[in-house]
Amino acid sequence: MKTTMDFPPELGRIDSVPRSILTTGQTPLEPMPNLTKHCGGAQLFVKRDDCTGLAFGGNKVRQLEFYFGAASAENADTILITGAVQSNFVRMAAAAARKLGMTCHIQLEERVVTEDPRYHVSGNVFVDKLLGATLHSYPHGEDESGADRQLGKLAAGLRDAGHRPYIIHLAPGHPPLGSLGYVVAAHELLQQILEIDLPVDEIFVGSGSGATHAGLLFGLRALGSSIQVTGVCVRRDAISQEVRVRNTCHEIATLLDIESKVTDDDIKLIDSFLAPGYGVTNAATSNAIVIGAQTEALILDPVYSGKAIAGLIHQAKLASDSSTFVFVHTGGTPAIFAYQKDIEEALAISDGSSD
Repeated sequence: MKTTMDFPPELGRIDSVPRSILTTGQTPLEPMPNLTKHCGGAQLFVKRDDCTGLAFGGNKVRQLEFYFGAASAENADTILITGAVQSNFVRMAAAAARKLGMTCHIQLEERVVTEDPRYHVSGNVFVDKLLGATLHSYPHGEDESGADRQLGKLAAGLRDAGHRPYIIHLAPGHPPLGSLGYVVAAHELLQQILEIDLPVDEIFVGSGSGATHAGLLFGLRALGSSIQVTGVCVRRDAISQEVRVRNTCHEIATLLDIESKVTDDDIKLIDSFLAPGYGVTNAATSNAIVIGAQTEALILDPVYSGKAIAGLIHQAKLASDSSTFVFVHTGGTPAIFAYQKDIEEALAISDGSSD
């Protein structure tokens, strides 16, 4: 049995892209026997990317390694980033900035309408403040280009004040440096699968910006793997998200100057757990968060990982016990404190049970 896998020469070009190592190393691939039993279908495993280290961890650490590599190459001293109020990405950018001796300006977009005051002060927002980030507000939630333009204005002001800012853009149209983190992660995951001779049929991951989903899919196909990657939509419907993932795969190919092996048939998405929209939980998601905690002690967030595992649980119950699924746990732990009310309601309904 082959137990090693080298990057093919074309993916070796990733090594020439500037990168600041921020992860604590390889994250575990673990069986989930209790959740498998609960679902009564496919055999379930979890890729613990909530264990990447750095300020509660999460998938964004892998992405930020390449953004901060570019920032360091430009001798930047300040990072600017935009995201939702409870964004994991901006929290981790603030942490990475501190780790690398930079300052961070965070622009928080009003994407979620809520009457719960904890949403704006607890969870990731509290961690942002603890890390010493400078917070700015952007009143629109679905205006990626506008949010980026506002970052540009902030950067201009910082530049005039003698700083060297680097912008991590939100909207498409910029090199997908963050996706390279999951091209690398695809290699890591395949190596783990080979080591234990695990016959994986399908991988489930939350699909929001598309960077993690596209990077993972691109990397798997480039490495010759045909494992299905199913993205669980967390921000936009499946039709819209398919366009985003496809375009990002093309952009990765351009960035690495290679041909993409991702076909349209490779892009699989489910949006059954999206409603009522980004950053707003639903009964299936809240229940899945409780189930994940009470079967496998996984702490999941309502925005990304909670909806993704809801999709996994649904599909696992429909599958045969000869199928094997891997769930990519993308982290987001601090956000649960901003959604405490929703999760407590799910706990009350479950009456302390994971059934």
